[in-house]
Amino acid sequence: MKTIAIIGGGITGVTTAYALAKRGFAVTLLERHRYAAMETSFANGGQLSASNAEVWNHRSTIAKGLKWMLKNDAPLLVNPKPSWHKLSWFAEFVAAMPHYRDNTVATTQLALAAREHLFQWAKDEGIDFDLKREGILHIYRDRAGFEHAATVSRLLLEGGLSRRAVTPEEMRAIEPTLRGDYYGGHYTVSDCTGDIHKFTTGLALAARRLGVETRFGQQVTAMRAGAGGVDITVEQDGVAQVSRYDAVVVCAGTASREMAAMLGDRVNVYPVKGYSITVHLNDAASQAAAPTVSLLDDETKLVTSRLGEDRFRVAGTAEFNGFNRDIRADRIAPLVEWVGRCFPDVSTRSVTPWAGLRPMMPNLMPRVGRGKAPTVFYNTGHGHLGWTLSAATADIIADTIFAASGREGGGGRAAPARVARAA
Repeated sequence: MKTIAIIGGGITGVTTAYALAKRGFAVTLLERHRYAAMETSFANGGQLSASNAEVWNHRSTIAKGLKWMLKNDAPLLVNPKPSWHKLSWFAEFVAAMPHYRDNTVATTQLALAAREHLFQWAKDEGIDFDLKREGILHIYRDRAGFEHAATVSRLLLEGGLSRRAVTPEEMRAIEPTLRGDYYGGHYTVSDCTGDIHKFTTGLALAARRLGVETRFGQQVTAMRAGAGGVDITVEQDGVAQVSRYDAVVVCAGTASREMAAMLGDRVNVYPVKGYSITVHLNDAASQAAAPTVSLLDDETKLVTSRLGEDRFRVAGTAEFNGFNRDIRADRIAPLVEWVGRCFPDVSTRSVTPWAGLRPMMPNLMPRVGRGKAPTVFYNTGHGHLGWTLSAATADIIADTIFAASGREGGGGRAAPARVARAA
């Protein structure tokens, strides 16, 4: 294998292109938008959060989902309208519940491996992405949530991540701008935040310097894979063109299910919609009143990140509503209200709302590895941890392709083999 096509120009596609180019492959990146990182990698919560590695396959998630089903402003919202895709996904979600512990530990290990790669790549390529290494503080308003977090902390520690419980007084010392009454918190000093869009576009430029051909505005309409290569049909401005590559890597986010079907594989990714707001800190008072430490509010399932001096990102919620990309006012309003409640001196006069579809597998583990055809590979389905895990899964799939090409040695250090198998 020498020529590799990558479908998808989000964080997983760009990191995969970069990792393969570093290993000497001729890489072509196919993206339907005019630029990289224009969908789920555009305005997420901004966290690089190994401390958020707990998978959702837990009985408490089911209980909360049922309780919140009829509340439009609920953190987890499921459209009750049935579809085969949704029903099959939830059936597999329940079937994965016995693997909750192992998958949480494996995800933690993957996140820690990814962090090392991401920092090194940013340093090597001089990418400025508003990195802030102030840690992440998980906040809890009741004893039950705090004690469940203590259980999760033990699983994270098995995966190699240390985080500590903190009192409300310690929480105020860590982030003095936070207002409200809390039972306690858990603080991970090694976690960090940044702007995923800046990082992805910066790495895409670095990949081009390494020789990656980036072809934007390319809609993949058909694929045919065999032992000799992969024929990919793309359409641009109404004109179809067929090109052959030695192999293809599907990094197409929520479109990966459709792409996999073209190749004879089943990748049961579901589009789980999340929302964010970017609060523009246009005055000195708001800049002083906004937090610098990243937060995760367990009750509302919201996360925050401070992006430079003048932006404050708040993101979260999970909506199971198919490929609906509507930005709903009743889903954005709780995010704005949360800012007013927790940071009352921050002006929310200037707020930019956004919604994106997270590509989520039923077991909350990314699909990283081979397809049925020897020339087909996948690196997709990272869910709410796309940025957190992307650098490690890119390294894993690049080493997998490197080995399949018959070459000796690898261009990087992959995550532990058992993590790759679990994914």
